Amino acid sequence: MKLEHDYGCHNYHPLPVVLASGSGIYVTDVEGKKYVDFLAAYSAVNQGHCHPKIQKAMSQQMKLLTLTSRAFYTNQLGLTEKYLCELFKYEKVLMMNSGVEAGESAIKIARRWAYDVKKVPDNHAKVIFAKGNFWGRTIAACGSSDDPERYARFGPFGGLNFTLVEYNDLNALKQELESDKNVAAVMLEPIQGERGVYIPAPGYMKQVKELCQKHNVLLIADEIQTGLGRTGKLLACEYDGVKPDILLLGKALSGGFYPVSAVLCDNHIMLNIKPGEHGSTYGGNALACAVTRTALDVLVGEKMVENSYKMGELLLKGLKEIATKRPFIRETRGRGLMCAVEMFEDFKTSAWDICLQLKDLGILAKPTHSNIIRMTPPLVIKKSEVEKCVEIIGKALAKY
Repeated sequence: MKLEHDYGCHNYHPLPVVLASGSGIYVTDVEGKKYVDFLAAYSAVNQGHCHPKIQKAMSQQMKLLTLTSRAFYTNQLGLTEKYLCELFKYEKVLMMNSGVEAGESAIKIARRWAYDVKKVPDNHAKVIFAKGNFWGRTIAACGSSDDPERYARFGPFGGLNFTLVEYNDLNALKQELESDKNVAAVMLEPIQGERGVYIPAPGYMKQVKELCQKHNVLLIADEIQTGLGRTGKLLACEYDGVKPDILLLGKALSGGFYPVSAVLCDNHIMLNIKPGEHGSTYGGNALACAVTRTALDVLVGEKMVENSYKMGELLLKGLKEIATKRPFIRETRGRGLMCAVEMFEDFKTSAWDICLQLKDLGILAKPTHSNIIRMTPPLVIKKSEVEKCVEIIGKALAKY
């Protein structure tokens, strides 16, 4: 901890625990204490820590070929592109590295589509985001945020041509779409994770898609955190029966072994990008590709998505029972294994302090904002483990 403080950028505020190893839902610190990971690296470790099959695939590929750049073909990229397109039912995929790169790429792709296909005048394409969004910390991501921690004193953001509307407010979106014919895309999270697992009204994403179709606008679904089984379905958009025009994936795409992200869409959108107009040295590298296929094989083959749905229902039920005994809890909510406990804002104990209590009792969770605890354990968690964790959470909250 001292080394990080002395030599690292102070851009995070970690819990005071130093982890050295992990397996499944458990992590162990340098002193040998074992914890249940109730964050799963913000849903990047859906498959559990150090899954042996993913570990083996990575080890084997590392001995053969890791990186060539896209200057050459490899025997891995095409296989992974085909796998992703067939699994998620799109015609094309662009592989990148980080989640925010996927978001940046999607905006570029949507703008190019707007100019080439929709015939928006050059440099006038607009992208609409929702208030409370979070998709990273690049300049574009900061420029699309209404959170001062993201944008304050990082500007200027002029020229991005981004607009924000209220999340879960169809009228606000409708007005924006009707007032500007140059909108290229609407980019939304099916559930706003960083906001505190904020779940919109049933049918919201479906109605957004209908509005986008009416106004010839692309719907970009940011499933970086909500996708790949986190909510109890392969994609959170499935709850509304929606297939977005552009789908963003990341985090658990590699099971936590390697930075991998992907942008999926159909030919009429993707093929407006020509050679030399977009790319990444590491994007689609051989190691990432081999790891991605295995990570998805594990996710689907071991029925982690189905387990997320069942264990999520059990976890949320337990959290709601705790809330009935603790009047300072404003709301418990969740979908699959993406849950949150929100305290009233005037509650004198912060979510950070409660997370410290949980740490002492063997559960690692993190707050989002000062009064919300997000709970996203790996999707391999078992019934007995969920029940034990609910018991520990109840014990941590019992003192207040």
